[in-house]
Amino acid sequence: MTFATGNNRDSRPAFTLVELILVMTMMIIALAVIFPSLEGFFHGRSLDSEARQFLSLTRYGQSRAIAEGIPVELWINPRLETYGLQALSGYTESRTNPLVFAVDKTVQISCSAPPTVLTRSNLWTQPSGRAGALAKIRFQPDGYISDTSPENIFFREQDGGGEIRIAETPAHLRYEIQPGQPQNVR
Repeated sequence: MTFATGNNRDSRPAFTLVELILVMTMMIIALAVIFPSLEGFFHGRSLDSEARQFLSLTRYGQSRAIAEGIPVELWINPRLETYGLQALSGYTESRTNPLVFAVDKTVQISCSAPPTVLTRSNLWTQPSGRAGALAKIRFQPDGYISDTSPENIFFREQDGGGEIRIAETPAHLRYEIQPGQPQNVR
């Protein structure tokens, strides 16, 4: 038996360790340059996501009030940065658990004060839209939003980067995301 001497390996192209280190270094430099702009992109996404989730909850609450034929309240607690939805007690035989949501830590929620003028038709049937620190949006069984509900809900980034205003439509039928300048908040 004879053995071949020398190096008879197939020569295939490959990356050297130096080339791999250079590519990794260039990727790290590119990420360091791009990351600050991506951070702002993700902050804006949490603000938009919170506002859209809240808007979806208003539509769900209104649909539930119509379907079940009972008033449903969406409460907002700006102090604890939470909001939730529940059917009013006393209208159903079984007690339902409220839905509770916490606002993202980078976003603040606030709302305008509800109108102080009550119409004669709802003077005795509608409690105040605020109870302590809670603002309440009340969806009536006929689909309308109570006159005592706040007209504007604001979602703001804590660093002051952006704001989204959700406002009640003039016909008191729903809330929508509104473009434009923010109004005074109490």
